[in-house]
Amino acid sequence: MEVVPMRHMKGGSGDTSYATNSLLQREAINKMKTVIEEAITNLCKTNYPTTLAIADLGCSSGPNSLYLVSQIIQVVERISEHESPEYQVFLNDLPTNDFNTIFKFLPSFQQEMKKLMGIGPCLVSAVPGSFYGRLFPKNSLHFVHSSSSIHWLSQVPDRLERADSSLTSVYKAYYDQFQKDFCSFLKGRSEELVAGGRMVLTFLGRNNEDPFKRESTYALELLALALSQLVSEGFIEEEKVKSFNFPMYAASPTEVKLEIEKEGSFRINRLELTEIDWNASKQESDQVDDDDAVKSSGYSMAKCVRAGIEPFLVGHFGQEIMDELFSRYREIITAHMSKEKKPTLDYLILSLTKKD
Repeated sequence: MEVVPMRHMKGGSGDTSYATNSLLQREAINKMKTVIEEAITNLCKTNYPTTLAIADLGCSSGPNSLYLVSQIIQVVERISEHESPEYQVFLNDLPTNDFNTIFKFLPSFQQEMKKLMGIGPCLVSAVPGSFYGRLFPKNSLHFVHSSSSIHWLSQVPDRLERADSSLTSVYKAYYDQFQKDFCSFLKGRSEELVAGGRMVLTFLGRNNEDPFKRESTYALELLALALSQLVSEGFIEEEKVKSFNFPMYAASPTEVKLEIEKEGSFRINRLELTEIDWNASKQESDQVDDDDAVKSSGYSMAKCVRAGIEPFLVGHFGQEIMDELFSRYREIITAHMSKEKKPTLDYLILSLTKKD
């Protein structure tokens, strides 16, 4: 099952769009700020370029990509003892991505850049295509970033339908697909980065070697409960739900390290886990008290998940049930958040250097 045509976040700027509901992903970027600063600082110390080529892979359609780029540029300008370089920024996602919404944020981004006195030209381009293949010329990039993207696989595992129904077989099919995809990602970047080039990645992971622990997939398990409710009430057929699989894998640090060492092109500078509070998805205007705060957080988290996965669901179930599905999902998440004081997601943060 090839998922490239539908593996994108929900476009536009409406109430359920990714652009409006990506605060949790913004928090993931904030968590890696010090790692990005460390990588950029070391890059500029060893190989200060006159043109700094930056690629953001899986940029999606919200303001986060340009926010991240502005953070990178500010680090360079702050630490540089040289003339400001020209900045070449490449924003990558699949051809179905809503690039138009990204570029609506360009005027405010460029205004912010003008405030940084002495900054060189900043040229921004869109590069549609899958990051599981080659995207750029050889030895053309200095810094690669990707946030909240690599946990998405290139496809649902081919062997899944032929596998037996045991959890072990399903896990093996997903793990094999992750190995294949992550190896392809590393090989592509190893050709595109200059020697000594840096790469900082953050994506969903798990904090243990047991893939069957609920923490790594709990948000999707709650969605499965909402789908089960719709089955029991006749909105959708049970077989339709059984035949649906997400192309997502939350890897452990050990699994990630193994693939990097096997591929061999990169040196690991950092590989660590961080927790992100589900409440990071909540809008600032949602700050209220007690039970209303829980309801507000549940509502925001449901919208955040919807913005990220609705295109997958629409492709399988159709648009008609989406409002009802996420209404149920919101209620289930709210009940869950009222019982657990601080539900979290585990994110991997990875900093790599291309070997000489």
